[in-house]
Amino acid sequence: MSLASLTSCSQTLVYYSSSKPPPSPPQHPPPPYSFLTHAHNSPLIPTTLIPVSTLKLSPCSPTLLTNGNWVPRRNRFLPANSADSDAQNESATGENGGNPSTSLLSFLCPLLKLFSGGDPSQERNFTLEVATSSLSTLARFPWGSRSLLNNMDSQQITTLDPPLRLQLFEFEACPFCRRVREALTELDLSVEVYPCPKGSVRHREMVKRFGGKELFPFLIDPNTGISMYESGEIVKYLFQQYGKGRKPSVGLLESTLFTGWMPTILRAGRGLTLWEKASPDPPPKKLELYSYENNPYARIVREALCELELPYILQNVGEGSPQSKLLEASGSKEVPYLVDPNTGTHVGDYKKILSYLFQTYSVATLV
Repeated sequence: MSLASLTSCSQTLVYYSSSKPPPSPPQHPPPPYSFLTHAHNSPLIPTTLIPVSTLKLSPCSPTLLTNGNWVPRRNRFLPANSADSDAQNESATGENGGNPSTSLLSFLCPLLKLFSGGDPSQERNFTLEVATSSLSTLARFPWGSRSLLNNMDSQQITTLDPPLRLQLFEFEACPFCRRVREALTELDLSVEVYPCPKGSVRHREMVKRFGGKELFPFLIDPNTGISMYESGEIVKYLFQQYGKGRKPSVGLLESTLFTGWMPTILRAGRGLTLWEKASPDPPPKKLELYSYENNPYARIVREALCELELPYILQNVGEGSPQSKLLEASGSKEVPYLVDPNTGTHVGDYKKILSYLFQTYSVATLV
């Protein structure tokens, strides 16, 4: 399942080729960043630098490996007829009515935008912020808090690490994107996150060019050449590919329709819309966030990253995660913890992280 799409973005990670003519190039120049593919054990050192401007697009795609060679895609999952598709697609929802969850979400999104907490960069009531985020955590308490790999030996864990990071296009307020992030926490997978808030100036267009539809979440796995929509299908794929026989926690797939929307409502639309003063250009290097999905403080930071449309590397360190050693090596024992290689900044307190992000990546600061 997935949520209603909410606006626009730029180019992508896969090379497309087919008998159909490629879509015409955009009239505006591509964003000034390149996609970096990283080895899992070397999070800040790119193994391959792929300039976005060199990539071509069309409906069927090979994938670029670290040696620079193109290889054919093995598969591409784009389930077309599910309740999820309706929940993601605003026009389809309007025409078809959708299921009760779809109708609720299409009704809630404009209200959340209207009654959201205002300018996210302004001083906040942090008592209220933590209270609503903590209630959101309680609503999703069984999921997205711990790693399922804590009973595995080190050899098994090493074999789970994909050589190239997965890429996830999503937005924080989306309950179906949340389901995928919860699965990533359980599997202890690090991913590159490309936030796609309403009003996006980059990443939504990438998804539309890449997959043909502006639906979320959208996952790209450069290790297998697979790209896919639909949160339920994505979760099943992740566990089949990287779970070593493990299955999602009981209720993870089914619970989204019942409690997955609670954090979206409780947080009043935070992580839904692009901040009007966000810098239109991404930083040269991706930020790095140590987090796990159901942490109430990390949620507040991820909302800010989404509202600024800042691409980042998400290092999942849930309870029992083997990656906690990586967090300690970076200088902290608690999440959230932010590393910005563009400025050499390391920040651990969520309030300080918020202040840093909005001060550093606003238009006023960069002018």
